[in-house]
Amino acid sequence: MLVDGRGVPLSRVVTGANRHDVTQLEPVLAAIMVERPSPPIRRHKHLCADAGYTGAPALKVIEEHGYIPHVKDRGQEANELKRTPDKKARRWVVEVAHSWFNRFRKLLVRYEKLDRSFLALNHLAASIIALRKVKLDVNIIYG
Repeated sequence: MLVDGRGVPLSRVVTGANRHDVTQLEPVLAAIMVERPSPPIRRHKHLCADAGYTGAPALKVIEEHGYIPHVKDRGQEANELKRTPDKKARRWVVEVAHSWFNRFRKLLVRYEKLDRSFLALNHLAASIIALRKVKLDVNIIYG
């Protein structure tokens, strides 16, 4: 799953549980639903990932899609945290997004036999999560 800085899902790929995340990096980056416009000269597209993406093939895929990779292992992150304890980790938003998806009980334990049914439920959950992130003056549920 790929999320933006607020935790809103941008893409999601459904695979078997025996597939490693790093092997699905290319399909996840290719499945982004909303293409981001080219950033201004001073800003770039950044991609934060955990230590599983430190290999050269993963970094090559990240750079081919136009992102600047920020991949740190646990030891490197712990050393930086000791130097500047006020700095927070950059990849916590993905864990929060996983938690939001786990609140949809039908997705937490997969009962669907067909991939397309499970993927459709994931897209529905992602749209609900994105809708909850939109700032509105009126509560759309209670009026």
